[in-house]
Amino acid sequence: LFLSFSLREKLKSIAQATYTHSRNLAYFVFTYKGLMALQSHLQGKKIPFHSFFAACIGGWLVFGENNPINSQIIMYLLSRILFGLSRLAVERGCVPQPRQDPFPLVAALIWGTVLWLFEYHRQTLQPSLQSSMTYLYDDSDVWHDISDFLIYNKRTESK
Repeated sequence: LFLSFSLREKLKSIAQATYTHSRNLAYFVFTYKGLMALQSHLQGKKIPFHSFFAACIGGWLVFGENNPINSQIIMYLLSRILFGLSRLAVERGCVPQPRQDPFPLVAALIWGTVLWLFEYHRQTLQPSLQSSMTYLYDDSDVWHDISDFLIYNKRTESK
């Protein structure tokens, strides 16, 4: 959305990304459920390792190609996993229950890190994040008129 494409090109891109995302999720679910059923049938029962193994195989087959859609899905899952593992560590007593909500500190560290990376090591960030941050933090330095805010603000010498 933060690229300088026409509205038609943006809508086509969104439709294609939505299709790819839903197709990949459908392939993954089919693979995962099939492998779960196969393992359960072969061993006569369901065990926790089955889930991990089936998901690893499905992840490799369906999401193993490094492309923008798979990258977005993997980043989404990684953030959810980190939160889940943090909660599990507290539940299991591996980490003491925080006295106060750690979320404000986590938010501060994440924003501090991402803006530091953007300012000094931009190439390390995922391309769509680079594009949106360039729009928000670089292109917003120059304003021509209200259309920059309402439509799209892109640095140009003449507008």
